[in-house]
Amino acid sequence: MRCRITELRYKEVINVCDGMRLGYVYDAAIDQLTGKVVAIIVPGPCRYFGLFGREDDYVIPWECIRRIGDDIILIEVSGEHRREKRFRKRLMW
Repeated sequence: MRCRITELRYKEVINVCDGMRLGYVYDAAIDQLTGKVVAIIVPGPCRYFGLFGREDDYVIPWECIRRIGDDIILIEVSGEHRREKRFRKRLMW
């Protein structure tokens, strides 16, 4: 099955180890030298009903992906999910 990176945004990520639904793919990390996808990024859950932003993003390495289906991506990550702070670019005026 072939899939474009833009099509990943419509797929829900589910961890097969604990059945946790992480959410939908937000972005992908790509190695600039080889052009390969090295990780997918899923936004973290909302804080306090979405009033105080979101928690850190889930960064799932490509090696943890077990299956990519028509509408879901199954991953296998045991233990704590690695999280990464959102990249925020500050503009200097």
